[in-house]
Amino acid sequence: MRVKEFAQKTGFKIWASDKALEREIAGVFVGDLLSWVMGNCEADQIWITVQSHLNSVAVSALKEISVLVIAQGAPIEQEMIDKALEEDIALCACELPAYEICKKCVELGL
Repeated sequence: MRVKEFAQKTGFKIWASDKALEREIAGVFVGDLLSWVMGNCEADQIWITVQSHLNSVAVSALKEISVLVIAQGAPIEQEMIDKALEEDIALCACELPAYEICKKCVELGL
């Protein structure tokens, strides 16, 4: 599934470059500890977290994550949006808790 299809089917608010929208999604990873994500998340996955800061975008770029989903309505600053766009990382905002986002991902076959 491509990022643009994921965004359409979930209805999550998304900020993404055209390049980011065309990326494939290869799985889902959930975690809030950045060092754990760096050691365990794989390229092209969706990363679900409440960590809404620039370091999350940096880790996403390092791990080549397809979609960074900020859960539970955690606030997202414009600086984070700008950096995600610059790095071609799709950034999504969602009011749901991580568990509910995971359920949606399973329903979508991810």
